[in-house]
Amino acid sequence: MPESLAIGIDVGGQSAKCGVVTRSGVILRQCVISSMQPTLDGFMSSLGDAVKMLCTQTAHEGTVIGIGADAPNANYYKGTIESAPNLKWARDSQGRPAVIPFSELLSERTGLKVTLTNDANAAALGERTYGVARGMDNFIMITLGTGVGSGIVTDGRLVYGSDGFAGELGHVCVERDGRQCNCGLKGCLETYASATGVARSARQMLQDDPRPSLLRNLAPETITSKDVFDAAAGGDSLSKDIFTYTGRILGHAFADFVKFSAPEAIILFGGLTKSRQFFHDEMVREMNANLMDIWKGKVQVLYSSLKESDAAILGASSLVW
Repeated sequence: MPESLAIGIDVGGQSAKCGVVTRSGVILRQCVISSMQPTLDGFMSSLGDAVKMLCTQTAHEGTVIGIGADAPNANYYKGTIESAPNLKWARDSQGRPAVIPFSELLSERTGLKVTLTNDANAAALGERTYGVARGMDNFIMITLGTGVGSGIVTDGRLVYGSDGFAGELGHVCVERDGRQCNCGLKGCLETYASATGVARSARQMLQDDPRPSLLRNLAPETITSKDVFDAAAGGDSLSKDIFTYTGRILGHAFADFVKFSAPEAIILFGGLTKSRQFFHDEMVREMNANLMDIWKGKVQVLYSSLKESDAAILGASSLVW
């Protein structure tokens, strides 16, 4: 009997990664298409063709039974992408971010059932299916990249809320009237604890702190989180303090997250976790310092065990199972 296979699709602002995955989490084939296309019809046509190609390439290894996809501003309940500003093809005739019936359109082109969620939720599902969260029914997945995303699993189920958009922990306010966020609010966790947030902290600290720093050799507007990491790795004390500050903010926010969902673990994923040697200890200390006694020392802080380049495809494909 042929093996059942799933297709996982990770839709980002620049590209869409697609792969055929076995139930045990082996990626048999994968491809990448551009998501910079200007029209919805053009993008969906390219994506449908990619899916058909992958199905053909793996026909001798099994049968694809469904598609799992993740995308920005995805609504799990409706299968729609709603008001995603960074997707050029997800706009109306006036050029404004629109509601796109993604699952319906892709299913029409491929003949396969399509299940859609956002990227952080897909990461949480992938971690529970294939990673360090296997066997866990209560955990929070935090993605630390350009922004901060989150997926909350409680009693074995993802939390979607009444409208499909629950779990936007990156936009919890950590500083009243703080930094302006792209979402329109101020003081969001994302503005402090993402890769771009670290760069903003660096520019602020360089302005406020007179200490010598390797970062002063760079134009302030060009500084990235990697520059801060490289400087910290080179022994730069100001750069180390930037990460300590970041860890403190993350830890305090995690303490609040624990209070409302009592997870077994908080699992971190994303590019910024490569710098964890500089913020992990402070983050865990701050979290435990702000917990009630019933949770102190009980919540693990773990890091994803999935290969970063494959994690999105694996996470999306797990929606099929």
